[in-house]
Amino acid sequence: MVNIFAVYKPLLRWLMKLVGMRPQTVEIEPGTVMNFWVPNETPNKSKNSNNNKAVVFIHGFAADGIITWQSQVLALARKYKVYVPDLLFFGGSITDRSERSLEFQAECVAKGLKKLGVERCTLVGLSYGGMVGFKMAELYPDLVESIVLTCSAMALTKSISDAALERIGFKSWSDYLLPDTVQGVKVLFDIATFKLPRIPNFIYKHYLEIMFDNREQREELLKALVIDDKDFTIPHHPQRVQLLWGENDIIFNMEVVNNLMRQLGDRATLQYIEKAGHLVEAERPCVYNKHLKEILTTLFENGHQKQRNL
Repeated sequence: MVNIFAVYKPLLRWLMKLVGMRPQTVEIEPGTVMNFWVPNETPNKSKNSNNNKAVVFIHGFAADGIITWQSQVLALARKYKVYVPDLLFFGGSITDRSERSLEFQAECVAKGLKKLGVERCTLVGLSYGGMVGFKMAELYPDLVESIVLTCSAMALTKSISDAALERIGFKSWSDYLLPDTVQGVKVLFDIATFKLPRIPNFIYKHYLEIMFDNREQREELLKALVIDDKDFTIPHHPQRVQLLWGENDIIFNMEVVNNLMRQLGDRATLQYIEKAGHLVEAERPCVYNKHLKEILTTLFENGHQKQRNL
């Protein structure tokens, strides 16, 4: 049987091209290449132009960028300048360096965006991608104007990690996020959703066959992700942060959200989506897109108002 995802990916590429998106490979530095989905039109240099509404979607660990964010890109690409990177060791993005930190992922995305002509942007980050987004906001405040965070954390400290792993019943993130059996893939999605629909086993088998390349490097990314609590300090970046969460997320649950709200203070607002788990953007895409559109409208209107007041 032909792998269903091998068939679906060309179809998805065609759909993306219909809404004005195209794939582009960017050399970050010699030996490091990152793939992006980008708008057909380059950013307009006029800072007041609607063409400068750049939105960057950063994926989590379960899939590459365009698979993760397909519903959001299709919904938003005609209104905003949408950019979707594949993080290193996903979707063909690769490096010959041994660095596996969030800082290096953030640095590569930021350099790639700048090479693509993006001067200011709003980041939308899911899970691991949200942590990369927070690191980008910390390191590149002139690039990152605001953040929409979904089911993530500022950093995966050991206390957050240990509690999450206990809730989902795994000893390590590699055991959960890098399954090597069909049952493992099914468990991955069962934990990450509120109510997993009935899906034939061959779909999980096909997903396993095509979505988990670069396993060794991804395992290294996961090992580098968890940090000691004593090594984490709350960054004081100026960006507004909008939290858009699956109400039934058991990986980064309400305790994590409440702690994050305390850390962010009056910089943050929170919206829950009912009957949705960790992969809320895929589980309830229409509701997620409705909230996201409202958030982006508010963020960009506020940004333009600030420009007029300068």
